[in-house]
Amino acid sequence: MTSSNAPRLPRRPYGNTGIELSIMGFGGMMIRDAQQDHVDRLVSEAIERGVNYFEVAPTYGHAEQVLGHALRPYRKDAFLACKTTERTKEGSALELATSLERLQTDHVDLYQLHAITDVAKDVDTVFAKGGAMETFIAAKKDGRVRHLGFSAHSIDAALAA
Repeated sequence: MTSSNAPRLPRRPYGNTGIELSIMGFGGMMIRDAQQDHVDRLVSEAIERGVNYFEVAPTYGHAEQVLGHALRPYRKDAFLACKTTERTKEGSALELATSLERLQTDHVDLYQLHAITDVAKDVDTVFAKGGAMETFIAAKKDGRVRHLGFSAHSIDAALAA
């Protein structure tokens, strides 16, 4: 860990969960092609400055692997969010298992349906029998996921979800 006089980021409540999250997070997209030693330094500095929200996705190159390694010493204090673009139960279950392995953790704090855009193609599929929501609910029940969410790329899809 580096030593710095930089102020720590303020935190805000995450709903009524009792969890407080930093007002800025660490986006995994920025480390998609980064070397491990560089990511280790970035994560250490972010933690030192009060960042506790870390977000990543399987579509971000090797970001899951390098972030998982870098977060190992801090995992108990980090809120880790991951997401999937898989819409089926089978696809999302496989992707969640792979993400957990790459991230070197037994759970993620927030698992999200990523880039919900089209009501028929995305929302209807996710919530139908055999859809990704079955994986999400099972993973929450067994502790692999603590909170569920989605990111939307259209107002109609967001409202439908």
